[in-house]
Amino acid sequence: MRTVNIHEAKTQLSRLVHQAAHGEAFVIAKAGKPLVKVAPLDAPDRAQMRRLGFMAGQILVPDDFDRMGSTEIEQLFSGLP
Repeated sequence: MRTVNIHEAKTQLSRLVHQAAHGEAFVIAKAGKPLVKVAPLDAPDRAQMRRLGFMAGQILVPDDFDRMGSTEIEQLFSGLP
């Protein structure tokens, strides 16, 4: 995400707003410290974004998952039938 200083934001506001409205969000910083994020109004907020773990408890992973197919993989790499 692009960061612009407050002076650049003042002088280029029209262009920056146009870009943000088309999905290119940016951050305005003062003295190198981020102050605000400018994003389009229809951008999803944090509650709408999908998160890792959204299916927790709905999928079962076998205990031997990391060893599944190890015999076949060894045979492929060793060249043995």
